Amino acid sequence: MEKQIAIESVTESNSGSKVEYMAKLISRNSRRAGRTDSRPGSAPESPSAKWTAVLARDKRADGRFVYAVRSTGIYCKPSCASRKPRRENATFFPLPAAAEQKGFRACQRCKPRSARVQDPRTQAVARVCAAIDRHLQTGDALEDFRLTLQSLSASAGMGPYQLERAFRSIMGISPRQYADARRMHSLKTKLKKGDDVTTALYEAGFGSSSRLYERAPSHLGMTPATYRQGGAGMQIRYTIASSPLGRLLVGATERGISAVYLGQDDAPLEAALHEEYPRAEILRDRHGMEKWVGKILDHLRGHEPNLDLPTDVQATAFQRRVWQELRRIPYGATRTYSQVARAIGQPTAIRAVARACATNPVSVVVPCHRVVREDGNLAGYRWGVERKRELLEHESAQKSSGKAKQQTA
Repeated sequence: MEKQIAIESVTESNSGSKVEYMAKLISRNSRRAGRTDSRPGSAPESPSAKWTAVLARDKRADGRFVYAVRSTGIYCKPSCASRKPRRENATFFPLPAAAEQKGFRACQRCKPRSARVQDPRTQAVARVCAAIDRHLQTGDALEDFRLTLQSLSASAGMGPYQLERAFRSIMGISPRQYADARRMHSLKTKLKKGDDVTTALYEAGFGSSSRLYERAPSHLGMTPATYRQGGAGMQIRYTIASSPLGRLLVGATERGISAVYLGQDDAPLEAALHEEYPRAEILRDRHGMEKWVGKILDHLRGHEPNLDLPTDVQATAFQRRVWQELRRIPYGATRTYSQVARAIGQPTAIRAVARACATNPVSVVVPCHRVVREDGNLAGYRWGVERKRELLEHESAQKSSGKAKQQTA
């Protein structure tokens, strides 16, 4: 919670009394602030303090925040006994609902949703999230947002304006946007399970098919029927070759490249391809993709800096905008997540940009490795931070070498 330091008026006329009075006031408020920060079990505020709690598996931090792992898509309680991720792969959320809103799944081992939220303000927001979820699960459509701020704030024990401000502070979005996101998540889940579009849209809380199809392009990147197919109708051919960064899987349709994966062994790469496109026809083709594989290998070796290959991927409209912007980053250069967010016209969507980078299925072709943190740290990378470092160092060296050759020519 924000620390509030009282500001009191000084009425003494004597200047000495004023000085003495102000000294006492400052001392008293400092002690108050100190008690707030040092009380037992207080919430770690900084990312470094939260990370320390995670490493210590501090049970006192349970219910104060959860941490999510970008490389696995899972979020946990601080005390979770599972193997700890690398720091660059971890991110923090005040609530399980906030982590789920960003696409992370709850750990089945520590069950982070069972932890009791300790901060009263965060607890109130959690109750509002639960109320919205209950209405969606019981089929009460929120298409016209019948759960008004007035009714939600009453159950949360605060005014509408206070709720809106608290909700945005903790969740990063408004209650209305949260309801829309949860409804769309429910729809996606039902479509992936194979439910027909009509059943899925009404069970997800959409009042009419016209409303759904109006919003589908911005949320699904395609029509609901196409999204439901999960790659059905696609024929993806792939091959695996050795590269300067380990094993390289390249998968493609007739229209373009659908997958570029990097790893140490073939089996995990093949499994990732089947998970990405569960309903596609996937065939291994050892000899039919030499042209595209050759171009990617040439790029990785520094012989072809400008890699411009067609892609054929399933994506939301937001992901496509992010990936298009990544392809504009010059060879040998980097951008921060906030710079990419501003470039696509959504300066507050920094976390969503990071998530789009993490779910990019065509690495190297869409150079998500060129996006770094504000402080220059590399952050996470689906295929390992060391590969990201190697890519950036190699590109920087090649760029410098090219400039040197131009100067001596």
